[in-house]
Amino acid sequence: MKFIPSTGLLIFILPAAVFCLERVPQPKSTGTSTSLFNGTDLSGWHRQNEHGQHGDGGHWGVTNDGVLFGEQSPPGSGNGGLLLTDETFSAFELTLKLRPDWGPDSGVFIRADERGGGWQIYVDHHDTGNVGHVRLETRPYSVPFRPWGFSRIDPATPELEMAVDARTKNWPAGVYESTCTQRQWLKAWKPDDWNELRIRCTTGHLPVIETWINDLKVCRFNAATTTHPQFDRDKALKAVGRTGSIGLQVHGGKNWKSGDRVYWSDLRIRRID
Repeated sequence: MKFIPSTGLLIFILPAAVFCLERVPQPKSTGTSTSLFNGTDLSGWHRQNEHGQHGDGGHWGVTNDGVLFGEQSPPGSGNGGLLLTDETFSAFELTLKLRPDWGPDSGVFIRADERGGGWQIYVDHHDTGNVGHVRLETRPYSVPFRPWGFSRIDPATPELEMAVDARTKNWPAGVYESTCTQRQWLKAWKPDDWNELRIRCTTGHLPVIETWINDLKVCRFNAATTTHPQFDRDKALKAVGRTGSIGLQVHGGKNWKSGDRVYWSDLRIRRID
């Protein structure tokens, strides 16, 4: 690893990406911000219409205090899936608050289809997990763009520590245009509490995706230029459309225990012209 000082900014250059030690303000968008969730019921949302790689959609509801939640259906069964917006979006800025239990594997999907495939923003709140980086996840073709993760030091406490993702060992420079460091992320994230996630998706069929956690710029990912060695742009163009739903994920499989949930609130979106 090489440490390079520069004016007003410290940069760590690693094989996977450029890590910027500054908080980047959220860029401006056009249009009017609108709510995606009314705090009462699931109006404007539906479970995926087709069985996908994680199940038939999971179980979704609203708590008495107006919080949207997702869990496996039935709880702990291994059957998951996506809750999708009825409306579709292409270029936009999305903000939401989330509070995942410890253990569930979840995510926010953008440009998602009715089988539960699309571009995913990780919400993997478990050992060797990640929140805020990008994955392409569809049944015919998937690629993880996860540069590192975190784990729990002691299951009885909320404290997290850095963890290595072995899949990054052969990454060249340029997988991400920028990404925060693990230490920055750990400082910004609040375990077992509410956190704000912001997602900005722009450009054409191959998107530029930017994410923030509690105003920390997590990453900027450019699907048209990424150097990920397993990424095939032609396959990506066939697997994910130019537009699609916003999706909230309950991951399939046995990683979720009975009673595990992910909670969401204050979902708002602003289209970008």
